[in-house]
Amino acid sequence: MSLPVPKTGSAGRGLRLGLVIMASPDLLPANAPATLGNLQLLAKQVVEGFRSGLHKSPHKGFSVEFKEHRSYVPGDDPRTIDWKLYGKTDRLFIREHEQETNLRATLLVDSSGSMNYGGQRSHGLTKHDYAVRCAAALAHLMIRQQDGCGLVTFDTKVRRFIPPRVRPKHLTAILSELAKTKPGGETELGDVFHRLAAKLPRRGLLIVLSDLFGDVDRLLTSLAHLRHGGHEVVVFQILDPDEIDFPFDRRTRFRNLEDHDDHHTIDPAQVRRAYLEKLAAFRDALKKGCGRQRIGLVPLTTDRPFADALAAYLAARRRGR
Repeated sequence: MSLPVPKTGSAGRGLRLGLVIMASPDLLPANAPATLGNLQLLAKQVVEGFRSGLHKSPHKGFSVEFKEHRSYVPGDDPRTIDWKLYGKTDRLFIREHEQETNLRATLLVDSSGSMNYGGQRSHGLTKHDYAVRCAAALAHLMIRQQDGCGLVTFDTKVRRFIPPRVRPKHLTAILSELAKTKPGGETELGDVFHRLAAKLPRRGLLIVLSDLFGDVDRLLTSLAHLRHGGHEVVVFQILDPDEIDFPFDRRTRFRNLEDHDDHHTIDPAQVRRAYLEKLAAFRDALKKGCGRQRIGLVPLTTDRPFADALAAYLAARRRGR
């Protein structure tokens, strides 16, 4: 069996774990081919689910901003009452919101080799499949609510850059690119993000979908570069459960997906403890670094249905407004 090659060093040097894909699942279940139409259907279904789960409000995505309170009057929707404020003042107030008109979001999808892994607990999805599905749903949601959305795919360099637009036809361009993108190649996220900072001169929302494996110090410096450009940065760190708990219990061939000449056959029991310690140090450094830079870090695992994970994040984001 071909499985991962863990490259472990100090937490500062980061961690790279390349895993071999077990299968080549489709963008939709039931063995449907990976077509643009399937991806469009998937995105539409997920967005409809978001809207139903969030009480069918027309503005429940990224672009809702709290505006002000006003006094409750009979006929107002009780769901808009600020009950926390009522508890403090014993008076009923409504939270009014307004929609931003110039939100520009760009989805940054990691298409490097390390994303090409899917373990047996991930419902037939690689990390890249999971990232593509999340990106498709978010693009559909943002363009539907009249926000500009763009796309960047990358490995060692930027593969494709689609600037943010609002037009419905623009969604087709984004989904088409996602549907045909295949993972492969090495990457150093820090270098790629530094180069991207020059391509994104206007302030906006940047949503990164990646496993984030690499040099953590260089990565955090490059994310800070994006933040200093005035962007809001949200990072969805997508990992397979195998990468978190290292469940291998027999002599296994580990292969680096970003360098197929790099492979070793070892007894996992001999490296499991060291690997888990390095992973914990890496994730801790990443969490603290993102916290210092006010970067949203959202851990996702491919065994959790991606629609549920996104809905939970969007609901939490809305509550935090």
